[in-house]
Amino acid sequence: MTTHLSSTHSRPTPRIVTGWKLDRTDRSGLLARFPPLFPDVVADHVTLRSGTDANTPLPLDQHGEIVGEIDDHEGVQALVVRIGGSTIRADDGVFHITWSLDRARGREAKESNEVIARLGWRPLAEPIPIRLRPARF
Repeated sequence: MTTHLSSTHSRPTPRIVTGWKLDRTDRSGLLARFPPLFPDVVADHVTLRSGTDANTPLPLDQHGEIVGEIDDHEGVQALVVRIGGSTIRADDGVFHITWSLDRARGREAKESNEVIARLGWRPLAEPIPIRLRPARF
């Protein structure tokens, strides 16, 4: 008896990030107000959830506020964001924008939440309103 095995290989579904892109005009103003401390400027998005797919619903909020900042003096700088009245994500991370990195020192954007958890963050005197565009990236 001969057995035929099906050799259908499905490609893994790409895992993407669901969140918000920072409005380009707001980004320019924020870059002037918060000069990047490290050579690799990111400054473009806020993560809601990572490891999502194309079927994950986009968030509804379209506004946020910069309420704090942090840098570890070793290659990671981030701005803390309040969205819908909270800085805390559903995964207990903190809404933030990775502002700048020193990739030559091996630093990566995914380290921002660890730096915030380890060092906390400095609140701003006044929140800065920002516009956010729901997006997948």
